[in-house]
Amino acid sequence: MKQGDKKSFCFGVLLMVALAVVATLLARLEWIQQLRLSPLVVGIVIGMIFANTLRKKLPSGWGPGIVFCSKQVLRTGIVLFGFKITLTDVLAVGLPAIVTDVAVVSLTMIFGILLGRWLKLDSQTALLTSVGSSICGAAAVLGAEPVVKAEPHKTAIAVSTVVIFGTLAMFLYPALYRAGVFDMDARQMGIYTGATLHEVAHVYGAGEAMDAAADEAGIAVLQSDIRSNAVIVKMIRVILLAPVLVIMAIFLSRKNSARENERKKISIPVFAFLFLVVIGFNSLDLLPAPVVSGILTVDSFLLTMAMTALGSETSFDKFRKAGARPFILALMLFVWLIFGGYWLVKGVTAIM
Repeated sequence: MKQGDKKSFCFGVLLMVALAVVATLLARLEWIQQLRLSPLVVGIVIGMIFANTLRKKLPSGWGPGIVFCSKQVLRTGIVLFGFKITLTDVLAVGLPAIVTDVAVVSLTMIFGILLGRWLKLDSQTALLTSVGSSICGAAAVLGAEPVVKAEPHKTAIAVSTVVIFGTLAMFLYPALYRAGVFDMDARQMGIYTGATLHEVAHVYGAGEAMDAAADEAGIAVLQSDIRSNAVIVKMIRVILLAPVLVIMAIFLSRKNSARENERKKISIPVFAFLFLVVIGFNSLDLLPAPVVSGILTVDSFLLTMAMTALGSETSFDKFRKAGARPFILALMLFVWLIFGGYWLVKGVTAIM
């Protein structure tokens, strides 16, 4: 890379850093926090606004720096995301939660792929939307993007779908819980919430609201019973991101090889394994809590940079060309998670 190219590359990276700082600060506003919108979501919105206003005025040499943030910085962020989880937390919720999570993730992925074909939606958007709905929202979409090798606007569309329906579910679940619609105890409700809501922030917000409702009604549950169980169950779904990415990589490699009538080396996402290694290391509890907290702060910023960069590659014209089908797919998966997830939890907890 020539000296001038390096300089332009750095300007591209620094631009994403600046926009990510703005996204992080905006995410601290009270009304945004009440909606449980993470800096990642704010970042992709800022990126999209930038893409459709000022992006064309940038020097072309800045482009590689922006792409670097949407690829390499993204992978680093996914690996460090493992510091949010320990294996001790996983074991604490028991076998029913693990079985429920595996069933929800597997079935949601299968339904998403089949429904995507039925809707005649392109396979990349269908896969990204299915991963986001089945595992952990925007972070899962980001993790799958390097495996699927999707265009940035498809990633942005998938993120948009999980944010919309995840936010809706965060308000819907507590409302239905207050109305007495869910015939579940606190443990079941925690498993159900963690296994079916999209984002970690959505799970936390819904769990907190339901704990408050239980407390107001005088229901004999410990404060934060639903929330704590829900968040741990959600983290099990996050762990499942790694094996899902490996399976996707194998499936896509074989599919491409068959299409081109030649054998290709299967590309396994190394960052998925590193994500699991980090979880294992974090489970040993070797690092002081302030250090882990600092790592997670850096990680959140790196993922915000990546989301902003992806948004910067997305024009509204591409959204219009995609049409309503990605959102119809996300709606169908949303309905499945509410009803199918409910009966899965009831069935699994009754057996176990």
